[in-house]
Amino acid sequence: MLEKALRGSKGYYAWVGILLLGIVAGVAAYANQLANGLTLTGMSRDVSWGLYISQFVFLVGVAASGVMVAIPYYLHHFKTYAKIVVIGEFMAVAAVLTAVLFIVVDLGQPMRVLNVILFPTPNSILFWDMCVLSSYLVVNLVIGWTVLGAEKKGFPPPRWTHVLSIIAIPLAIGIHTVTAFLISGLAGREYWLTAIMAARFLASAFAAGPALLIVLCLVLRKTARFNVSDKAIDSLAKTVCYAMIANVFFFILEVFTAFYSNMPGHKAPIEYLFFGLDGHAQLVPVMWLAAVLAIGGILLLLVPKLRRSHKVLVPALAAVFFACLIDKGLGLVLGGFVPNSFEQVVEYIPNPNELLVIVGVYSIGALALTVLCKVAVGVRAENGDLAPVPVAPKGAGAEAGDGRAEGGVAVGGALEEPAAS
Repeated sequence: MLEKALRGSKGYYAWVGILLLGIVAGVAAYANQLANGLTLTGMSRDVSWGLYISQFVFLVGVAASGVMVAIPYYLHHFKTYAKIVVIGEFMAVAAVLTAVLFIVVDLGQPMRVLNVILFPTPNSILFWDMCVLSSYLVVNLVIGWTVLGAEKKGFPPPRWTHVLSIIAIPLAIGIHTVTAFLISGLAGREYWLTAIMAARFLASAFAAGPALLIVLCLVLRKTARFNVSDKAIDSLAKTVCYAMIANVFFFILEVFTAFYSNMPGHKAPIEYLFFGLDGHAQLVPVMWLAAVLAIGGILLLLVPKLRRSHKVLVPALAAVFFACLIDKGLGLVLGGFVPNSFEQVVEYIPNPNELLVIVGVYSIGALALTVLCKVAVGVRAENGDLAPVPVAPKGAGAEAGDGRAEGGVAVGGALEEPAAS
């Protein structure tokens, strides 16, 4: 089925070309980092986890996209998600792959990854994090690929895929819980020392992951006539809304505990993030932006009429997604290091080489997702399971994405399979 990823429209090839350029730039930057060490990053003795680890923490949450459609579909037989469950599983694969790559680039020597395998230490949270991440990655890839292979041959998927899908559910919960334990288990960091950390991880994951999944489905529906119903989109958007409400509520609990109890060690990171501390305030604007995006996204998603309008839905989902990205991708990790063990504020400023590595890693993840989605669309196209092509009004001018067909490919479609395939 991989051959389907080798054929596509000009838009598809242009997108793949952009991703390949990003990968090349990232590989060159990483080679420079390997040669000169982690001194090329903005990390230091005081801030030993930078953007690499913060992106890992965020992407583990994005991987929740698979389980948020798998639970209703496999456990509650919610058939509305039948068309998007494979896309959710493939997005989980790409997210976990990208997250693992951020761990690799964060290591001074990538071969140190083998130490976790060659010298397993079950008393270490890192060991269990490796176990659940790798298991979740393999399980989702096997399920998605097997289901697509069965669809291609016109047969129902084997029963063991259903069993494996149920196994994937606790694995999905596990990757968030274990990663939260990695952070909350560090007793020297008071901002992270909270029993509710795992709950915060799950809430933000159930908001950011499905938000990105909905946007991806809408893009596929527009560019490749991917058959996904408005009912499925609206139902998943409700999940995003309520999960984001829970995420904001959990953060408010942390703020109350820190300030009402007047705990200096717990208050200081929150003060640094939202008001600045000792004249240091580089994260204050972005943290308030995250707060505005979170509240704005929730309000837009709460109103059914607004939520069902895609012109409002997409910005609302983007607001939720970027609010979670800033919260977990910047505030949670970087805020935990302020102040340091000597009660001093040392800020973290990423290096340009570090940013290029991040671009390269994200490009690899996006390319993996693109290939998997292209295969899924190709299989559905063979089976005639694509949305009907909208007919343009008589005499209307041709516009990109207006649904007209040209050689079997919808004009403006980036992922549609050409007629020759």
